Amino acid sequence: MWSWVYRSLLVGVCLLTLWVGVPAPAAARDLSKQAPQDQFIQLGTADSQLVFVPKELSFHNGVLYRLHLSNPSQLKHYFTAKDFADAVWTRKLEVAGVEIKGQIREIELKPGAAVEWQFIPLKSGVYSLICTIPGHAEAGMLGRIIIGD
Repeated sequence: MWSWVYRSLLVGVCLLTLWVGVPAPAAARDLSKQAPQDQFIQLGTADSQLVFVPKELSFHNGVLYRLHLSNPSQLKHYFTAKDFADAVWTRKLEVAGVEIKGQIREIELKPGAAVEWQFIPLKSGVYSLICTIPGHAEAGMLGRIIIGD
């Protein structure tokens, strides 16, 4: 008798939850089906300053982002943030109609190049961003990436 009552209550609570519209637990949601939130960063400037614009990027765990990277300068630059790359799930990197999937460690942008990187942050922290071309970091091409809850 009690098992029938317990099952009836459980079914009723489940139906009420669906009717009220309580969202599913995070583990049950497909995070990759979100519409990506756009963020932009320039590697260098049109007058060839050795900087990231902006120098700091902020993201939230569990949100799908589309990071637009561009290089308006006359020099090539690297977007190197290995620890950040380890803290995100990469959906894809897209450039010139080509999609690259899997772990991203470093992105090289030649003069005038642009790329889109879609990812979902998974691990909170503060991560270093650097251009690893000799002399660029020393001239100020350093940044920070923050992932929060």
